[in-house]
Amino acid sequence: MNYLIKIGSNARAAFEKLKKVNHSKINKVLEDYNSSLKRNKNKIIKENIKDLKSVKRKNLIDRLILNDKKIDGIRNSVSEIIKFRNPNGRILEKWKRPNKLQIKKISTPIGVIGVIYESRPNVTADVASLCLKSGNCSILRGGSEAYNSNKLLANLFRESLAKNKIDKNCVQFIESRERKIVDLLLSKMNNYIDVIVPRGGRGLVEKVQKLSNVHVIGHLEGLCHIYLDKYSNINIAKKIIINSKMRRTSICGALETLLINDKILNTHGKMIIESLILSGCEVRVDKKINKLFRNKLKHASAEDWRTEYLDKIISIKSVKNVNEAVNHILEYGTMHTDSIITNNSKNAKLFLEGVNSSIAMHNVSTQFADGGEFGFGGEIGISTNKLPPRGPVGINQLTSYKYIVSGKGIIRN
Repeated sequence: MNYLIKIGSNARAAFEKLKKVNHSKINKVLEDYNSSLKRNKNKIIKENIKDLKSVKRKNLIDRLILNDKKIDGIRNSVSEIIKFRNPNGRILEKWKRPNKLQIKKISTPIGVIGVIYESRPNVTADVASLCLKSGNCSILRGGSEAYNSNKLLANLFRESLAKNKIDKNCVQFIESRERKIVDLLLSKMNNYIDVIVPRGGRGLVEKVQKLSNVHVIGHLEGLCHIYLDKYSNINIAKKIIINSKMRRTSICGALETLLINDKILNTHGKMIIESLILSGCEVRVDKKINKLFRNKLKHASAEDWRTEYLDKIISIKSVKNVNEAVNHILEYGTMHTDSIITNNSKNAKLFLEGVNSSIAMHNVSTQFADGGEFGFGGEIGISTNKLPPRGPVGINQLTSYKYIVSGKGIIRN
């Protein structure tokens, strides 16, 4: 516990110092970090190989691996983050009251952000960069499967901070691998941490929601849906659905359940299901659809409608109309990302307004559920909370606000 308290105390002290740092200096840290990533590319890959050799769950490799292309992707994200203006000190709203009170709503940093994440070492670089750019300090607890990669990426960031004479404790990586560290981080650190962000599987997020005594930004699961309407172009539909499911099956924006209007099962439905099978995807279908395939396909159970596969598996159900599709999503969805494929504007409106998703799409692949694709440069995670922030959380979502009230000797009667 003393180890964590020291980290928490360091973060709070660093945050107070960071408030006084000119934003151009923050950009210089990010530029130096970007150069350091390029300069140390071979070293990063070497540390990543250590992690890959010890990984036990093979389905984690896609998330865990760092190669030239992925490191270039991290560097591109940092470059995009640098381009954003300072999100703090912005006047979000202002107004004058009849009694001449002048009120401004001003954006401010949140403070200290704790991030608990699994598998993806790119999260280390993304979170450190986004938090610093938005004037926040970060405490990072990466998964043990990416320990060596995470530690190096965090240390390179801390070196860039120190080089620019900024407290390197603006970014701290928890090096202890003890399991109880996560429990203590969630339940005993509310005096030091302002927000917790979990990035990982259902087990991790449920644990965070259960134990955390500070505000949590995140999502439980990414059970994403597409509704294929009867008013749709088959070629566009096929392209979107294959991409949504198969581009990367392990990300939270991957399609998990396809809902098909029963009027087009013989045309669109059959062809798209055959295309999914040819692309290497296991399909699980309802009874009505299975009849089209002489009951040769795997039957979808009630559990399938609740399952985030994160694999080359999809559940497919026939529905009568857009309202039935929306009702299915409201019952089984996780408020992450849901899309409709249709050329009918009325049905699109019914769908987009009817689902409770943090990201609702029209004729777009669900794989675009990503802060980088939204133009945020990167994301600290995707939030399905009803309260803000919702959807991809970038630098502008990593701010709070305060009200500045001024006048000339005004008193209240």
